[in-house]
Amino acid sequence: MSRAFQPLTIPASAGIGLRSPHISEMLTRRPSAGWLEVHAENYMGDGAAVEALERLRQIYPLSVHGVGLSLGSAQGVDRDHLERLRKVCERFQPDLVSEHLAWSVADGAYLNDLLPLRYDEAALAIVARNVATVQDTLKRRVLIENLSAYVAFADSSMNEAEFLAELVAQTGCGLLLDVNNVQVSAHNLQYDAKTFIDALPADAIGEIHLAGHATNQVGADTVLIDDHGSRVPPVVWGLYHHAISHLGPRPTLIEWDTDVPVLDVLLGEAMWADMLSASIMFSRKQAARQIAPTVALPLPSLPAFESTQTSMPVLAAFAAARAKPAMHMAVPTIEGGYHAAA
Repeated sequence: MSRAFQPLTIPASAGIGLRSPHISEMLTRRPSAGWLEVHAENYMGDGAAVEALERLRQIYPLSVHGVGLSLGSAQGVDRDHLERLRKVCERFQPDLVSEHLAWSVADGAYLNDLLPLRYDEAALAIVARNVATVQDTLKRRVLIENLSAYVAFADSSMNEAEFLAELVAQTGCGLLLDVNNVQVSAHNLQYDAKTFIDALPADAIGEIHLAGHATNQVGADTVLIDDHGSRVPPVVWGLYHHAISHLGPRPTLIEWDTDVPVLDVLLGEAMWADMLSASIMFSRKQAARQIAPTVALPLPSLPAFESTQTSMPVLAAFAAARAKPAMHMAVPTIEGGYHAAA
């Protein structure tokens, strides 16, 4: 097992993925955002973007998300790439560092994809060894992200949630719970998304990702594609509601990598995440008050807090805004007012 590292924290609020079209506006406007996340590989050299990130790091908490370590590679992680990642962490001092449970290197060639593993003891030994190497090099705990899946290995001896839980036990790593990935995989492979989330070690989950996905029709089958190219859909918001109800608040990122919209759209999605998380915690406090011991002095009777099937007015707003085209114009108005006030 890797040695214990000093835990680093980021606010349990919603942040956004920093994309190049938004860097200048982030610097000039400095909008309200809980934190920023960047892809490590985009900041391994020098240039205007790197200089801008050094300035933004002084304003916003930062998370670094890697996509190229190939933790599932049997030949081990690329030491040169790991050294570049170490320098990124040393330079920007991020509060969180994360990578994917995947492999993307074969015979020294980098593949433009994050490919799944067979979940068995042999693969676990490889990934655990690689995660330990990364954590010992970076001298920090790394969060490992669950992958979007479209096929599964027939000879896996455990499921992904069991694999991740064992990886945490063996290496002391943390987990990045990508709720959209869970929904995509659960739909494509036909398992229960909430059961997957509940099976993960809750204390290990240090970050959550939210994103949109595409729906493709393949013959008679519907396949979900993790494209990060749209707003978070209601089904993912519903799964996020379950996750936060189960885990409590966690740093939550809005991911958007294709067809990147204007900055206010990302900030608006982050606002929804913050509202939903706050609403869940409010409901929890109200429920706790209802079961508190009766005090000796008489108190005025108060109406009971009523929960709905969605448990949150926010989810009802999501459903209404997404279901009725005429209401789409109301969403930017709400977001604009929020950011004007911020």
